[in-house]
Formats: sequence, C-alpha cells, structure tokens
Amino acid sequence: MNAEMKGKVCIVTGANGGIGKATAAALAQRGATVILACRDQARGEAAKNEIISATGNSDIQVMRVDLANQESIREMVTRFYAIRNRLDVLVNTAAVFKAQRTTTPDGLETMFAVNHLGVFRLTNLLLDTLTASAPSRVLVATAPSTVQLDFDDLQGAQKFRPLWAFGASKMCNLLFTYELARRLEGTGVTVNAVHPGLVKSNLMREAPPMMRWVTQLVSSRPEKPAAALARLASSPEVAGVTGKFFKDGQEIESSPYSHDRNAQRRLWDTSVALTDRTRPI
Repeated sequence: MNAEMKGKVCIVTGANGGIGKATAAALAQRGATVILACRDQARGEAAKNEIISATGNSDIQVMRVDLANQESIREMVTRFYAIRNRLDVLVNTAAVFKAQRTTTPDGLETMFAVNHLGVFRLTNLLLDTLTASAPSRVLVATAPSTVQLDFDDLQGAQKFRPLWAFGASKMCNLLFTYELARRLEGTGVTVNAVHPGLVKSNLMREAPPMMRWVTQLVSSRPEKPAAALARLASSPEVAGVTGKFFKDGQEIESSPYSHDRNAQRRLWDTSVALTDRTRPI
C-alpha cells in the first residue's frame, strides 16, 4: 500500500465483485478510505476482507444499497452523511442486464432504473459533500453506445428489446455525464465517463448462451480497467478535466447523439420527474 490517496474518501458502487471490487482494491492500494456500496451485505463483507488482506489497508467499509430502490439509495446516503463529512471520489460501476422486462419496487424498468436512475439519484444526493470536498471527482463506467433514446417508450413498456434497453441505459450514462459536467462547471467537481471494455464478470449471465461464451472469451480480467479507473480517480494529470470519455486512460469520442444537448436536458428533466430528488442544480 502507498499513501498516494491517504485521507481521500471514495465510494465505489457494485464493489462486491467484478470491476467494482477491483477498482475498490486499486483505490485501497493507494491508501484511500474506500466505501463499498453493495446490494448484498454478505458479499460486500467478503470483498472487504479480501481487499484488506490484499492491500493491508483496513480503512474499508461496506454500506448496503440497492440501486433498484430509490428509498434504499436515500437511506444509504443518510448513513454516509452520519459518519463522513467529505467525499473525494464517487465511482459508479454497478450495472445489470436483464433478458426479460422486469420492474423495480418503484415500478421502473430494471435496467433503466439501476444503470441510469440509480447513478443519477445517488450522484445527485451526494453532490453537497462532493462540492464541499472539491476538488473531487465522479466517474461513470459505461460503454460507447450508439442507441438513440425513444423518450415515448423510454422503459420499454410498449416494446422491450433487452440488448437495445441495455444500450439505451449506457447512452443514458453518457448523456448524464456530459449534462452533469456542464452543470457543475466552476465547482471543482469533475465528471467523466469511462469505458472499461469487455470485462470478465457475471453482468451478462442472462444473455443468450452464445453471446455469453463469446463475451467471456474476449473479455479481460477486471484488474486492468480497474487500474485505469483508479488513475482517473487520483492522477493529477487529469485534475480539472471534465465532461470527457476515457478508455485505458486515454480520451475517446462517443457518438454524436451523446453530445445532443436537447437529449441531455430532456433525459435530465425526465430523471428528475422519476425520482423524488428535490435539490435543484
């Protein structure tokens, strides 16, 4: 363990496995205080013990949160504010893929709710402490989606296509990143999207068998993209860089549609309407 991020507080969602756990470990290796935001408390505790053993950093904590449940997100943020007065880095890696249309306790389509609205709500509820702790950083793990949103059927209630819905949720991540970065200009909070590439994980376990086989065949272990995420969370070289899209530590371009400000604002307004977030930005 080194002391590069000593004194820095980081939250990593989806940190009980895959790229989330690997990113949490990489941040812990740099000396950061790391909060593992996990849906499964037991798996989170197991990940915590593994990270402590691997890094020698015992300043690791598990906080249960179900990104499919808006009240669970609020409860987690309330617990966080009760014990911490700063947040330097928020890394959103949690995601799900569903082969069939399912809904959350809030009545929202699951992939849209977890992959986008969960990120939207958690990040917004943490903005006060992110701003107070500035310079601080928000990272959103996503993909170079080219899907254009159907705002008349955003949650696939009329026609559900799982791969399209997953791609749409990843486009939501990009639109949200760029819109939030613009809204936070001048605050010292930077917001960037990161494409980790294909990573060995259980994310696509509901995908068709052939797709799962091919994906696992060409996927890399999570440690490499996690190292890139940790560098973006800590490196002085990207201090002040915001509203960008990265892969392997290098800036890349996303589709022209992701830069459509009308789509960004429309998604933002829709997301506000679908959550009970009341803090304006």
